Amino acid sequence: MKQLEVQIMGQSYLLGCPEGGETRLLDAVERVDSAMCKIRDSGKVKARDRIAVLASLNLAFDLSERASAPVAPSTNTATAAPAPAATATTLPAAHPDDAIAMLLQRLDAVLGEDGRLI
Repeated sequence: MKQLEVQIMGQSYLLGCPEGGETRLLDAVERVDSAMCKIRDSGKVKARDRIAVLASLNLAFDLSERASAPVAPSTNTATAAPAPAATATTLPAAHPDDAIAMLLQRLDAVLGEDGRLI
């Protein structure tokens, strides 16, 4: 497993990353950093851990909205691309709570053994 050093809200983190997953991880880091900085910059919340929780909930809510959004039917099913196989990073479409639980598991894994952002 490859390790990447990233910055989230000015704090350095060394994250494990599967081979070939660098782009997806960096995209996720960018989304988390952006969400956290937006909350911090609003000036309403100062504590880093609260900012992280709020950002996580906002991102999970966005993902659950996407998962529950109706999909427009394809006009030509013969040429439609097959659905990608489920991976550890795809979210289950069954229930929004499942997506949130999966996101929280991923967050716990990223935070490491101590489970703390600061």
